[in-house]
Amino acid sequence: MYTTSQADPVRLEIFKNLYQFIAEEMGIVLQNTATSVNIKERLDFSCAIFDASGLLVANAPHIPVHLGSMSESVRCLINDQGDTIKPGNVYLSNNPYNGGTHLPDVTAITPVFLESRENIPSLLFFVASRGHQADIGGITPGSMPPHSTTVAEEGIIFDNFLLVAQGAFQEAAVRDFLQNHPYPSRNPDQNIADFKAQIAANERGVEELGKMVRQYGLETVKAYMQFVQDNAEESVRRAIDVLKDGSFIYEMDSGAKIQVKVIIDGENRSAKIDFTGTSAQLNSNFNAPKAVTQAAVLYVFRTLVDDNIPLNAGCLKPLEIIIPEGCMLNPIYPAAVVAGNVETSQTIVDALYGALGVMAASQGTMNNFTFGNQKYQYYETICGGSGAGANFDGTDAVHTHMTNSRLTDPEVLETRYPVQVESFSLRPHSGGKGKYSGGNGVIRRIKFLEPMTANILSSHRLLPPFGLNGGETGQLGRNWVQRQNGTEEDLGSTATVEMQPGDIFVIETPGGGGFGANILTPPS
Repeated sequence: MYTTSQADPVRLEIFKNLYQFIAEEMGIVLQNTATSVNIKERLDFSCAIFDASGLLVANAPHIPVHLGSMSESVRCLINDQGDTIKPGNVYLSNNPYNGGTHLPDVTAITPVFLESRENIPSLLFFVASRGHQADIGGITPGSMPPHSTTVAEEGIIFDNFLLVAQGAFQEAAVRDFLQNHPYPSRNPDQNIADFKAQIAANERGVEELGKMVRQYGLETVKAYMQFVQDNAEESVRRAIDVLKDGSFIYEMDSGAKIQVKVIIDGENRSAKIDFTGTSAQLNSNFNAPKAVTQAAVLYVFRTLVDDNIPLNAGCLKPLEIIIPEGCMLNPIYPAAVVAGNVETSQTIVDALYGALGVMAASQGTMNNFTFGNQKYQYYETICGGSGAGANFDGTDAVHTHMTNSRLTDPEVLETRYPVQVESFSLRPHSGGKGKYSGGNGVIRRIKFLEPMTANILSSHRLLPPFGLNGGETGQLGRNWVQRQNGTEEDLGSTATVEMQPGDIFVIETPGGGGFGANILTPPS
């Protein structure tokens, strides 16, 4: 006879996989029903399920920066809407100051109600899907402006917006919201189509949770939601048991720095992660919302766990995170944040690995490339080299750490947009040498066939990814344009440039750092 007072090991394994399976099912629905290349081809989305208090229970292995921060969005909805949350409602949120990451990442949140014995609906769970919109307004097509200074310049903010009211899709209201803005969405039809896909994905999650409750009983399902979190907590504590105190300062191309100190409490099997000393809030858009900083910490400590556990709220319980308000990792509205999610998050991760002595820096950037005009908008992140560690080489041409998306197939890209992928190749010798060498970056060349605005938001074009324990640094990245007449224009880490037919945008991504001194054996 099973009880719900303590976890049965077999059932724990079953439920752990069931919760994750539901999130994966949601992702399949989202991919199959979305319209944009960004979600359908690049898979720049994440799905997860949450308990009644908004704590993350399980997720599919989607985008790490989304998954560690979505819980903040759900909890903000609970705090903001409270008793007004009704069955059949779906809410939209992308507010970086209310649990969001950056404005293109829009989260659809669906509360899960089940009928009680008294036929009164009871709010039991939440499901959510976060998708990167190809355009959500802002001062440049693709909503990833390199030089925004306020969040309003980055697009439209949804703050617990009622997308579906008791089963009725609010198309007129959402369309009006997308267009009634100083920098409106350039393609509201595509936004609405992707929102509908997110609603469908969430509905699959609601259905599967309902099946689960009917099969196992509500008490058991709720109990194992807690047991799965408890198991993750214990797994992180076991990982902390073998860690030592450490600190690291990592400077970015702009001169801003991330400073982190990790203090291990062996008796309580916990860790304090203190970002005191990090640069103050920036005038650029490299500020990372607090939810992003938390997501980066959560990701690092989850990767230190060997067990096959879903990333969830339990992973955070052994961690005390100190982020001074008003620093670049906990900015104050209306600071711009679009690069904080994609670039600064990578710096946080590498700084933490450096402090723990675990591995050298990876390419440390997502190489965010956007282009478009009023008709077309496209966004992609580009792979590079990962860092080497104490007993492994880095990997060539891989999306590292806080991103986990694909690149659009050339055939799809060239069919949907007036561009050509002229070449896409490894960048030899770009990984740092060492006892274990860092992975190589790539070279990507995109030729434009129509006039468009192109933007690059990247890092490690001035300061290289670090090596560790005597390993060499990875090679710097480089952004440049080859004009049709043969002239070359070097670009910085962040740039906006007008492309004409025949012009080629070239992105050379950084390599990862090496680990350990490369001691050559002298000839005999």
